[in-house]
Amino acid sequence: MHKVIQYRSKCIGCGICYELQPELWRMSKKDGKATLIKAVGKKQVFILSIPDSEVPKSQEIAAACPVRIIKII
Repeated sequence: MHKVIQYRSKCIGCGICYELQPELWRMSKKDGKATLIKAVGKKQVFILSIPDSEVPKSQEIAAACPVRIIKII
């Protein structure tokens, strides 16, 4: 099991995460930033456990994020 970590306060709302992996991401209508679906958050840091099968796609999204606010551990 791996984790996706999003530092949401630094999100610029480009939408690449949502475009590439809509099953895990949504774009907020309220502030225009990406939201990691079903993640647990604390102080704008959101964490979601993902199965190993999701890791390659999530790593691709982390690399595509222009502000590098998505980490996979």
